Amino acid sequence: MNIRRQLVFSLLLICAVAVSSAHAQIKVVGDGGPGPVKAQHLTVEMVSLAPSIAPGGTLDAGLVITLEDKWHVYWINAGDSGEPPHIKWTLPTGITAGKMQFPIPSRLPLGPLMDFGYEDEVAFPVKLTAAKNLKPGPVHLDARVDWLVCREVCIPGKAHLGLNLTVDPKATATPQLVGALGEALGRIPKPLDPGMKASVTGGKSEFVLDLITGDKITDAEFYPYDQQLIENAGEQTVEPLNNGVRLRVPRSTETPKLPKQLRGVVKLDDETAFDVSAPVVAGEVPRRPGSKAALAGAGNLTTVTALGLAFIGGIILNLMPCVFPVLFLKGLALVQSSGEERGRLRKHGLVYALGILVSFWIIVAALLALRAGGSEAGWGFQLQSPVFVAVLALGIFFFALSLAGQFELGLSLTSVGGNLAQKQGYTGSFFTGVLATIVATPCTAPLMGAAIGFALAQPPLITFAIFTALALGLATPYLVLSFQPAWTRLLPRPGAWMEILKQLTAIPLFATVIWLIWVYGHLFGTDGVDRMAWLCVSLLLIAIAGWVLGRWPARWASVIAAVLIGAASLGVALRHPKDTTLTWQPYSEQTLSQARSEGKPVFIDFTAAWCLSCQVNERLVLRSEEVQHELANNKVVLIRADWTKYDPAITRELASVGRSGVPTYVIYPIGKSVPDVLPELLTKDIVLNALKKDTRP
Repeated sequence: MNIRRQLVFSLLLICAVAVSSAHAQIKVVGDGGPGPVKAQHLTVEMVSLAPSIAPGGTLDAGLVITLEDKWHVYWINAGDSGEPPHIKWTLPTGITAGKMQFPIPSRLPLGPLMDFGYEDEVAFPVKLTAAKNLKPGPVHLDARVDWLVCREVCIPGKAHLGLNLTVDPKATATPQLVGALGEALGRIPKPLDPGMKASVTGGKSEFVLDLITGDKITDAEFYPYDQQLIENAGEQTVEPLNNGVRLRVPRSTETPKLPKQLRGVVKLDDETAFDVSAPVVAGEVPRRPGSKAALAGAGNLTTVTALGLAFIGGIILNLMPCVFPVLFLKGLALVQSSGEERGRLRKHGLVYALGILVSFWIIVAALLALRAGGSEAGWGFQLQSPVFVAVLALGIFFFALSLAGQFELGLSLTSVGGNLAQKQGYTGSFFTGVLATIVATPCTAPLMGAAIGFALAQPPLITFAIFTALALGLATPYLVLSFQPAWTRLLPRPGAWMEILKQLTAIPLFATVIWLIWVYGHLFGTDGVDRMAWLCVSLLLIAIAGWVLGRWPARWASVIAAVLIGAASLGVALRHPKDTTLTWQPYSEQTLSQARSEGKPVFIDFTAAWCLSCQVNERLVLRSEEVQHELANNKVVLIRADWTKYDPAITRELASVGRSGVPTYVIYPIGKSVPDVLPELLTKDIVLNALKKDTRP
């Protein structure tokens, strides 16, 4: 997790309010009779649209929940945490109840996490059906209801509710839609009408959902029925279509494989939503570029247009900061060797282009192989590998140090960038093309995005052709100069300016290294900052290797030392720190009693999967290296009391420390009977100070 997210978490948690209650057990409110019942932070009631139901008829009933300000309950898929309400019926003979329905939800953010649910007031409709032979008269419906109500903390609740109805042959068949229940019935997501269509394309990082309704739609949100398919808090991008809408939804990293089907609700506004289900087709759907020059929409691309865009994008790629230094040095080589035989210069240009083509073909072959194996990959997929990013960053940094003048590599890397065509023949030109392709990986030129996005959604032959056009575009500038060496006369004559400009070309390469460090950190999530620091240490070692080469040039001893230092730098960057995560025992009264009888300090984490604040405290504080180190050093017995499902033993333990909800954190000090109850809002300092105090005899 990056620093910005940690700050967001901390600021939100500072606003957390401790939950106070006189009872720790989940008290069942209500006696099974009709009418509203008050519980913690909400009121619940079973209602119906009419007081009577006809034999053989149906009637809409439902659970109505009225919430206190800023408290919420959950949709059928709660999002990052939570649990939806449930109803368990006890019905008279002849009455049946359908599944509880969920009206259109809303997104409820907390920092970088997102829940799906309802605030203020919500009703969950249930369709009741009476048997045809049901005798007229009064009937009572009994309902056991449970829910989870949350703000910064979460509290489960239970109620025993009831609903009195009359079986009457003259009952109204279509009662008016009134009250909270009537409003909820109007907000149940609808199935797609005839003529409407939904389709889903699954890419490496997003689902692209096209909803065709016949009308242009400018706003939409997607709520999946299944968990861990999307990044719940991710930004969903809306692209209006003339006959519907295209919605881009970020995929969850928790589920690397594409699902066979995507099911959920597409919300157009608070009153309109559609229930959609569509098979997921693997592929990439290019985004619509903003400029008219890049086509009005990527969906309108043809193969010929994509080939043209790829070729032009490849040419422009030469001007990107990661590629231009290579092209510049090759241009210098032409200036210095313009007197050579024209045929020889042309052959070098062709071999350079071949190096680029072969490199691109290898990348496309790997990409197509990954796609055939079920993975989703695209341009720059190599950057998803920490090893590749580390090697690329170290290599570019080493190359930049050479350009900046720290050392000269003679016939090795500097020659690859400059006079290789002259000194190392065609092999040098070939590998200069390979180098140009490698350093081009982090860059994307204008017009490339639409072309590559189109290519990745096409059959292999078209994908191959478009990437070949991109490679030819990258090779074209130098190839043209090698065929027309007279054009190099437009450049200044060789002189001191060449060395100065060569050193200046190191600047964009250093900038590229900074960006690669940032990418490297993001590959490791919460450990990203530490990994970035270790990569910087590796770069320092590379700088030392460069100093050795510059201090003792053209000596085998210095070359061997530099190679050894370089290998060490790569090892430092790719080191795997020892997992310091400690093991937690599940809570039981026996486990707690045994640990205390042995005179050991005990830390109990009262938590639940549906408690968002619990997850925040665990990620930012309890899993931190400092806290883990202190817990291990003091041999603290770690017990996790998981209250995701109601547990009477955990509830009694909560009551014994004066708490009724989670999160709750308790330390039993050595030699003391009174527990130390920590606040719901945890910081590292709070936990570390408490451990120092409570682990001393």
